[in-house]
Amino acid sequence: MATVGALLAEIDGTSDAMAIRRATVDVLSTAQDRGRAAIRLGFEADPTRARRVTKSYAHLTDRLVQCAWLVATRILHPCPNPTEGEHFAVLGVGGYGRGEMAPHSDVDLLFLTPWKVTPWVESVVESMLYILWDLKLKVGHSTRTVKDCIRLGAEDFTIRTALLERRLICGEQTLADTLQKRLWEDLFRKTVADFIEAKLAERSERHRKQGGQRYILEPNVKEAKGGLRDLQALYWIAKYRYRVHDTAELVPLGVFTEAEFDAFESAERFLWCVRCHLHLIAGRAADHLTFDMQVDVANAMGYRDHAGRRAVEHFMQDYFRHATRVGELTRILLVALEADNTKQEPALLGLFKRRRRVRAPYTERQGRLDVANEDAFLGTPLNLLGIFEEALRTGLLLHPHAMRLLAANRHLIDRNLRENPEAAKLFMGLLLKHGNPERALRRMNELEVLSAFIPEFAPIVAMMQFNMYHSYTVDEHTIQVISHLAQIERGELVEELPLASAILRKGINRRVLYVALLLHDIGKGRPEDHSVLGARIARVVAPRLGLKPKDAETVEWLVRHHLLMSDMAQKRDISDPRTVRDFAKAVKTRERLDMLTLVTVCDIRGVGPNVWNNWKAQMFRALHRATAAALENGLEDVNRETREKRAKQLFRDAMADWPEGKLRAEMARHYGPYWQGIPTAAHVRFAHMVRDLPEGDVRVELQADEDRDATRAMMACQDHPGIFSRLAGALSLVGANIVDARTYTSKDGFATSVFWLQDGEGHPYEPSRLPRLQTMIEKILRGEVATRRALEGHEIKKRERRFQVPTNISFDNDGSDIYTIIEVDTRDRPGLLYDLTQVMSQSNIYISHAVIATYGAQVVDVFYVKDLFGLKLWSKPKQDALAAKLREAVSRAAARAGA
Repeated sequence: MATVGALLAEIDGTSDAMAIRRATVDVLSTAQDRGRAAIRLGFEADPTRARRVTKSYAHLTDRLVQCAWLVATRILHPCPNPTEGEHFAVLGVGGYGRGEMAPHSDVDLLFLTPWKVTPWVESVVESMLYILWDLKLKVGHSTRTVKDCIRLGAEDFTIRTALLERRLICGEQTLADTLQKRLWEDLFRKTVADFIEAKLAERSERHRKQGGQRYILEPNVKEAKGGLRDLQALYWIAKYRYRVHDTAELVPLGVFTEAEFDAFESAERFLWCVRCHLHLIAGRAADHLTFDMQVDVANAMGYRDHAGRRAVEHFMQDYFRHATRVGELTRILLVALEADNTKQEPALLGLFKRRRRVRAPYTERQGRLDVANEDAFLGTPLNLLGIFEEALRTGLLLHPHAMRLLAANRHLIDRNLRENPEAAKLFMGLLLKHGNPERALRRMNELEVLSAFIPEFAPIVAMMQFNMYHSYTVDEHTIQVISHLAQIERGELVEELPLASAILRKGINRRVLYVALLLHDIGKGRPEDHSVLGARIARVVAPRLGLKPKDAETVEWLVRHHLLMSDMAQKRDISDPRTVRDFAKAVKTRERLDMLTLVTVCDIRGVGPNVWNNWKAQMFRALHRATAAALENGLEDVNRETREKRAKQLFRDAMADWPEGKLRAEMARHYGPYWQGIPTAAHVRFAHMVRDLPEGDVRVELQADEDRDATRAMMACQDHPGIFSRLAGALSLVGANIVDARTYTSKDGFATSVFWLQDGEGHPYEPSRLPRLQTMIEKILRGEVATRRALEGHEIKKRERRFQVPTNISFDNDGSDIYTIIEVDTRDRPGLLYDLTQVMSQSNIYISHAVIATYGAQVVDVFYVKDLFGLKLWSKPKQDALAAKLREAVSRAAARAGA
């Protein structure tokens, strides 16, 4: 009221309309700023009390609208004796009508008149809107009669939904009451089933547009699956059907239990909290929970790092758990609607299909699997697993009533059931018998039956890994991995995964394989190495699932070493005989090699879309082939001399048209690693490129390497110190992702280098882009472009800057017979490889080749190096000094990238 008094005092005696409006805006703007600041301070002091905040913003907006109404009707356009047509009302509709607003929510207003809009009403509406717009409010508005509302509401479900949530802000109460009565009598009461079907269809389409997954790692808090809009849709449907004003009223009606209503309130409070913090941090309407915003919102809500995980990971795990609960609440409401026949049953479902015979104690209801007798079902706790087996056997989805029953009785899955051999047999049947275990596992996970049966699984449910590599939470990743194995078993990926498909066709212990995949990441989220912890957990869980000691031991080994093959293939030179020998010693048997290959392929494919590619496929096939041969023929057969001899023979066969003298000269000019490290096709091209190469000239060839899903860049020039670094800088400048790189110095002073490149999307460059790419590389190598200066403008995108990757640098003198292997594991940044190789060049370190493995924002750059005298780096002080310089280079790259 103080604001109203100040407002009237400010405009007292003023007759100019523009001056009155300016004065009004000045007073209201000050009040608005004070009010918003007070709400924000209160929220910062108690950052999880969202309902108080949303109501406060709505209350503040009410007062601003009412003041605008007061000025427009009493001062700007006074009408002492209004006609009946000039009695009108201002209603809030939509979210504002519900009385819930985030800091930057839209203000949706309905200017309601009894009949045709009069000129006076038009003038008042226009003046009110100008005042509200000048206050920087985003106003959505419409001016309609009661009849218009009924007609348009009948035609448009969006308008009808907005009208469902309406609230008188100012004006004629009787007019608002008339609209209320007419809407229920003439529209809502007659169209319940239509409205429900429309809202459910709208929900499905919204989910489809948002990606269809509940566990999208950068969700839209409002629109994504399990988000605020889903909760609001529940409220709309409930209000439309049961005419309730508050969700709490659904409890006495029997739609929700007290516990389910508490879950609704908890999810609503949490999601509103997140949305309000998002708006305040962004300073605008923002509903997309991007990676950078996740960190800020987690901090604002009081989350802290603990138990070996970042605050943002704890926050997002809570987010996804609430999102899952929202889905469960939606299913519960659908049960109630189907029970009172207000939701249509699935149309024609199964009409033209042969009906399946459903075993007791189950029944088929509305084309889904339901429980026929609740007492009989719950009397045998094994049924809490058996229902999922029956669903897979019959091909039926679970009925929402059955899901609600399972959710309410999870406590029946106790220690006795977990240790029951029959329960273990049932669960293993879900994995092995029906060909689509992911369907059962996903539903079991959503209903928390999976974590009840395997409690060790509970910590990874909805667990987010805050990186750009994994597209799913840990539990969803696990289910995706199992789904990929099932696809291979069904023969759906023979062309794409010939090796994995062949291994399965040949026959393998499927029980071991499926259990290993189920448990491979079960140790994540704790301070300890998840592979080590996971192996210990597997030692307990595998026997409980009925595996024999030998099989349980293999599961434990696979979980402990599930990253071994990936690391060997992606972080080591698989053309180096030492890599193959070491890997063969680790796996010991062909059976374990085959199993680890399948685990690795499924694990990488389950990380997310577009992570698996031909490059990785080729590396894994090559490592499997070489290791299988080593296990079969003996490790002594895996040596440099054998490989060099074979490579030279292949080169000789490919160059049959060359004179013998030139052929011998070409073969004599290169050292052994050159012949062992690159394919015959590269040997052939280099022979032509180096032939008659003028002094000071550079030759570059770019061509697609389809087998490796990359562009092969070959460069030949006279050798000089730092050549590897210059090449890395040149390729960084053109925006290429280097996935593998090798450079060799010939005995007569030439450098022959081959880099495999991919574009920003992880694919080979389009042929049309190669000429420009080649020209740019040649210019940089000739010194026409200053590499370091040109890299200054390359920054990390804002949303990617919050990813923290600790820098680890290691030196390995055992992994290669003739090189020291330097591994730099750090945050990926533009030009990082150039900075690292510059340091090595300046430290007189010769780089033979580099292997680059990228995992989202993390990169592992591995260098095979020698010192100035061609020896390994044995000296610990020299290693420490080089490591310190490399860390400085990492920091330099970070500063340049704006990280």
